[in-house]
Amino acid sequence: MKRFKNSLKPAFFAATFLICLTVSGCSFLNQTPQTNQKQVTILGVIVGEEQEKLEKALAPFTEKTGIEVVYEGTNTFATTLPIRVDSGNLPDIALFPQPGLMADFAKEGQLIPLTEFITPENLKEAYPDTWIALGSVDETPYGVWYQASVKSLVWYNPKVFQENGYEIPKTWEEMIALSDRLVEEGKTPWCVAMESGDATGWVGTDWVEDIMLRTAGPEVYDQWVNNQIPFTDQSVKNAVETFGKIVRNDKYVYGGKVGVLSIPFGDSIQGLFGEQPKCYLHRQAAFIASFLPEDINTAEDVGIFYLPPIEPDQGSPVLVAGDVFAMFNDTPEARQLMEYVASKVPHEIVVKLGGSISPRKNIAMDLYPNQLMQQQAKILADADVIRFDGSDMMPGAVGTGTFWSGMVDYVGGTDVETVLENIENSWPE
Repeated sequence: MKRFKNSLKPAFFAATFLICLTVSGCSFLNQTPQTNQKQVTILGVIVGEEQEKLEKALAPFTEKTGIEVVYEGTNTFATTLPIRVDSGNLPDIALFPQPGLMADFAKEGQLIPLTEFITPENLKEAYPDTWIALGSVDETPYGVWYQASVKSLVWYNPKVFQENGYEIPKTWEEMIALSDRLVEEGKTPWCVAMESGDATGWVGTDWVEDIMLRTAGPEVYDQWVNNQIPFTDQSVKNAVETFGKIVRNDKYVYGGKVGVLSIPFGDSIQGLFGEQPKCYLHRQAAFIASFLPEDINTAEDVGIFYLPPIEPDQGSPVLVAGDVFAMFNDTPEARQLMEYVASKVPHEIVVKLGGSISPRKNIAMDLYPNQLMQQQAKILADADVIRFDGSDMMPGAVGTGTFWSGMVDYVGGTDVETVLENIENSWPE
């Protein structure tokens, strides 16, 4: 369910399916098509519309190499892949929705390091150091990044802001001051909605992760994600309580605490629009654009700004999600495909199609199809620090278990100490 949240798979609830596609071409590989067709297999979580974009991004590969790509998309990736690996039925390549699971296989010696076939110089030429580090385990690179999603965004209605003389806040203090001004004017500042079926609560974890980066900084964030400091640490408590000053303030959020827990997360952004907006600010990841009302003109009626910093010495961190390729079977075909994915060709194709940001270097801003996507790409490019969604990096029992449910309990009124103790006690031995 976390994957649905990160990338907004339209066919998320569809059954697992197998798609065999013959893709065409890789201009950077100076090779001629082969007479005896060879193939490379990929297992990934991308399905539906995003899978169609993946097909187009891979299309130049087969045309040049003659190598067939067999892609299997599944909405049960986190459980299907380990079963496949244990049974010896490994895909050549896996497209992971988070680096945490990739790291587990790397630590078990089941993935091929990129250094076996890509030089460090070529990798650095393709990706910023932060993304290389995100795809590395014990400083050994394993992952080639396909796409990224920016989470540290606040959505608003530019027309409403202009009509009322509201300015985009540059700091957390300014954002809270704007919230207070809206309350004084008899308005509700925020739409926050956490209902997401069995995954209810992930909206809260995203808030806490963003705040942790802005208050405790990346080093403490990494320690927290790896349980080197406990959930009961003061830095975590401070982040949850900072979130609580917004989400547990009934004057700040549309529908109060009851609304936060009962309104579907996808409906929340719609409160920004209409003659009488229900709210004026909405913090959510890039994928929420798919839930905008159909009659919205995205060039005029919706805007985004970077979730402001809190502690100036922590810079401008950005919380992200994304998809990363890693290789199980060391075959010539798999090596060629990994090299292709690291080239500019597939990244330029996929950003033109819209819906995601490329973490690769030297992707021109004007390739993004609209201003919203260009803004997100700039926010990512300007980030001082990049960190992956923390709950996706934690063990499932915690990150997609007690952390999610703990945020529900906290919003519902349970004291922060009890919530954090319960989450910490669930961490696997």
